[in-house]
Amino acid sequence: MTQALPQGKLYESQKLALWYFWVALALFGAQVLFGLLAAWQYLDPGFLYGKLNFMTNRMLHVNAMIVWLLLGFMGGVYWFLPMELGREVVGIRLAKAAFFTLVGAVAVVVLVYLLVQYGPGNAFTLWFITEGREYIEAPRWADIGIVAVMAIFLYNVVATALKAQRITGVVAVLMFDLVALAGLYTAGMHYTPNISMDQYFWWWVVHLWVEATWEVLVGSIMAMALMHLLGTPRRIVETWLYLEVALVFGTGILGLGHHYFWIGTPEYWLGLGGFFSALEPIPLVAMVVHAVYDAGVHRMQTVNQPALFWAIAQAFGNFIGAGVWGFMQTLPQINLYSHGTQLAPAHGHLAFFGAYVTAILTVIYMALHQVRRPDLPRFDSKLWKWAFVLMVVGIFGMSAAMTVAGFTQTMVERAIGGSTWQAYIDAQQHPWFQNGMVWRFVFGVFFFVSYLVLLWDLATIGKGEARAVKEVGAP
Repeated sequence: MTQALPQGKLYESQKLALWYFWVALALFGAQVLFGLLAAWQYLDPGFLYGKLNFMTNRMLHVNAMIVWLLLGFMGGVYWFLPMELGREVVGIRLAKAAFFTLVGAVAVVVLVYLLVQYGPGNAFTLWFITEGREYIEAPRWADIGIVAVMAIFLYNVVATALKAQRITGVVAVLMFDLVALAGLYTAGMHYTPNISMDQYFWWWVVHLWVEATWEVLVGSIMAMALMHLLGTPRRIVETWLYLEVALVFGTGILGLGHHYFWIGTPEYWLGLGGFFSALEPIPLVAMVVHAVYDAGVHRMQTVNQPALFWAIAQAFGNFIGAGVWGFMQTLPQINLYSHGTQLAPAHGHLAFFGAYVTAILTVIYMALHQVRRPDLPRFDSKLWKWAFVLMVVGIFGMSAAMTVAGFTQTMVERAIGGSTWQAYIDAQQHPWFQNGMVWRFVFGVFFFVSYLVLLWDLATIGKGEARAVKEVGAP
């Protein structure tokens, strides 16, 4: 078990982590709201047409997700790092300046997306409005800013480890991963008129940055979380973390080839990408399962019930979303028919929720326990259970609806229609596809309600118990 803080005391970096968490949760709400708008526009294409078009809502939906998850990860590291190394984070003032710079830049980019939306497609558009690349639409100045903030983040971790003269296995993996986190994002900043080459490097960001470096980053955060949450021995979490690094960076780089099928790359990527892409989530699942098993064997009980449930959801959500839903469409023989259908967002929604959202919520509940009532014998509430169930039902409902719609596209548009324009129209008008879009919106509303319940719980959990203790102890 790592060194614990005195009860009720916080490092400056942990106070900074709380700032990251609350901004992340606000952007989480923006992601859900713009996603709902985009889902409704599938049903009513004329809704807000000319004011807030589908492409803008979708862009804000995706980019808000990327930014809020990144903020959540950074908050998680700033929360656990001082406890892991037993000292304050080095360069905390620089870290705070980076936080305000990042939040300010995000606000400017969102306003540009909402008010300007698009430009003439020249160098000015690329630098100050949007690069126009799916998933990484941020203008070039914001790209440079993200890399600069990641460099400061890396400096904080490395300098703190060197100052503490202690580099644990978790911190070593974290430092290694943050180098890749800062470096790989630059791959999306290269311009080339060759579409195959452009897509080649684009996938480095979309897959290796988001799906590889993030996966290892979450593994490091969850390793530290499990040691504090369940008292899991360090040797267990570090063993699985090393295996994750081996699989994600050893086979995950080859697994990147499952995105290379149809962009003009050599044919050998068909076999390599299809085989290796399914192995990445295994170690992180095993780490949490092993930790829970070890806790049960040694009768180690956690006092933080919501954090425990979100940690378990992270393990199995990662396996189902990233592993099962990813693998069932990644083989080239299948991807030939499924690529570009609603199966892709079905996988994306489950994977990002299962692998990342649940991990951040685990850490936030752990942080709130330390901040509000570390002396409570049981940090719990009734409200988080409603948020948990509604959120899980919402995400699985949306993914199931998109899966049905995607299978309809795969059969009607690709297998039967031969990918013609008329076949595309036929698939869009098919009752199964249209019903799938309706149910996606319905479960999206479920998810939005669960977000509101979650937000209320995070704002109030632990406070009622504090008042109750005071009342009982009053003379």
